Amino acid sequence: MKLLTILFVTFVLALIGTKIFQGDWNFLFSGNLGMAVFLVFVGFSHFKFQKGMAMMIPDFIPAKMFWVYVTGVIEIAAGIGLMIPSVRELTAVLLIIFYVLVFIANINSSKRNINIFKADFTGPGMDYLYKERIPMQIILIVWTWYFGIYLN
Repeated sequence: MKLLTILFVTFVLALIGTKIFQGDWNFLFSGNLGMAVFLVFVGFSHFKFQKGMAMMIPDFIPAKMFWVYVTGVIEIAAGIGLMIPSVRELTAVLLIIFYVLVFIANINSSKRNINIFKADFTGPGMDYLYKERIPMQIILIVWTWYFGIYLN
């Protein structure tokens, strides 16, 4: 859930900033900026923790490092896409699909106790999946839908 701090803090700071500089609370901009910063941060982490991320990918999927890098680029691109009004809704729809698909890797990671930061098997396991990752995944999907589709 530490990652959600990036999302919420960016959102709150953007809201305060829009109130100060525009004179009004801009929820659409702030919500999308929060998710954009979150996605760019997570996307770049694919390049820093690539070995641990590759371990998350189920065995039946080949070319694991390729997919780690591709998903990192996808997350960075999605963060940018959410900030462009003309492609925001399409980006949000594709991002929600992406969140559902990558959740398979999160299940695999939890089952195998993978620690992505150390690239070993000392991770938190299924407890993390049930108590943190599923709630976070729901928040990410609802947030993306609300700010990227509903308010758009």
